[in-house]
Amino acid sequence: MEKTKAVALKYNEEVNNAPYILAKGVGEIGKYIVSLAKKNNIPVYKNDKLAESLYRLKQNEEIPPELYSIVAEIFIFVYALKEKK
Repeated sequence: MEKTKAVALKYNEEVNNAPYILAKGVGEIGKYIVSLAKKNNIPVYKNDKLAESLYRLKQNEEIPPELYSIVAEIFIFVYALKEKK
């Protein structure tokens, strides 16, 4: 049985150079992160390969340039969802 792995990102273009790891967890902690996101109407994007890459980073660490493109697509997706509401 595969354990839930979750990574929460945050980005403020006025403060940060790139999105950074806000929280991460596996198993029960991963499930808790996902449940908090859903409870607070924060979109959840499932991509196991990306989650694995992001999980290797440290808390508060900015994402590396090689992940900018895929993470940018996710942020565009999230902003589009917010616009629909």
